[in-house]
Amino acid sequence: MKFVRFIMKNAALASAPKHIEHFSKFSPSPLSMKQFIDFGSINACEKTSFVFLRQELPVRLSNIMKEINLLPDKLLTTPSVQMVQRWYSQSLMEILDFLDKNPDDHRVLAEFVDALVTIRNRHNDVVPTMAQGVMEYKEVFPQDVVTNQNIQYFLDRFYMSRISIRMLINQHTLVFDGTTNPVHPNTIGSIDPQCNVGDVVQDAFQSAKMLCDQYYLCSPELVLQEMNHKTKSHPISIVYVPSHLYHMLFELFKNAMRATIETHENSNNLPPIKVMVSLGGEDMSIKVSDRGGGVPFRRIENLFSYMYSTAPAPQISDLSRTPLAGFGYGLPISRLYAKYFQGDLQLYSMEGFGTDAVIYLKALSTDSIERLPVYNKTALKNYKVCQEADDWCVPSKEPLDLRKYKVA
Repeated sequence: MKFVRFIMKNAALASAPKHIEHFSKFSPSPLSMKQFIDFGSINACEKTSFVFLRQELPVRLSNIMKEINLLPDKLLTTPSVQMVQRWYSQSLMEILDFLDKNPDDHRVLAEFVDALVTIRNRHNDVVPTMAQGVMEYKEVFPQDVVTNQNIQYFLDRFYMSRISIRMLINQHTLVFDGTTNPVHPNTIGSIDPQCNVGDVVQDAFQSAKMLCDQYYLCSPELVLQEMNHKTKSHPISIVYVPSHLYHMLFELFKNAMRATIETHENSNNLPPIKVMVSLGGEDMSIKVSDRGGGVPFRRIENLFSYMYSTAPAPQISDLSRTPLAGFGYGLPISRLYAKYFQGDLQLYSMEGFGTDAVIYLKALSTDSIERLPVYNKTALKNYKVCQEADDWCVPSKEPLDLRKYKVA
């Protein structure tokens, strides 16, 4: 019986390319935060969500799977990237099993929830596994600017797609599994309609502080200030996914604490990390300021590169313990979380002093719309970029010797 299941599974996976080709011709349908809230409210219809997801998830999976095949062959052949491809193909085929099933059958709906949970668990390690694939590639093959640009472009889109797929899966499974979150009873799926930003700041800071204390036996303090320009003196809250905001802040706090301690290691008093939260008519902004010595201007973009890290990279076996620095994916993925709902994450650094990291989010749920990658001719062009001559003079690293221009 196991052998029969094995044969059937392999046969299904073999037909995956045909389905990928079909569903990649459709563009994903981005949802706004308000639509997510309406979809998961008291009047939520599981049948409607099921019908939408069994079409939308294959589209999102297929669009990004078409782009995986555009990666350099040497990266595609790494064991880690091949494993990620198998996971995606298997998940696609499992969702397609529900295309012809009756949405009025409650057993089908229950099976769909179980399938989504299985898929979510299967994809838990996609980020470190893909990172391991990039490391395997970097260790064996020489680097060039064009290939690095292509990998950067792909990973931004791949991880953004992953965030969106997990968002859809989490909303459906959390809303329709028949239980409520006792800690956060007012959440709708993973969204908190009244997400208290100050509370999330405090939670993320305390988690980073605990980690920092374990490594350095000390940590800087937090100074938090809020400016609510809508309702004076009221705590700032927005419609948002607390786990996404926590992820961004935790990463920024880790970086700020590490920089602060290593810059002031001979000092008895560590300068605090200052956080300003400001809510305006369009934007909700969070500025995290440290006095960790800053970074040179030319290195700012490197901090958002998947091909660059300031710390030794961990092995997959080390992932059970959360490091203060790892694959170097913390900042680029945090920026994707901010961009997912039309926000951003920017760094402003003063070398010799410190760094300001600013998270920009939309204040209104109607403006918070998913940012999704689409496989099309424009995307295809980005993988065919070739290195051309610079149309600006490139300064020499060596000072110009003017003596040879001396007039006799």
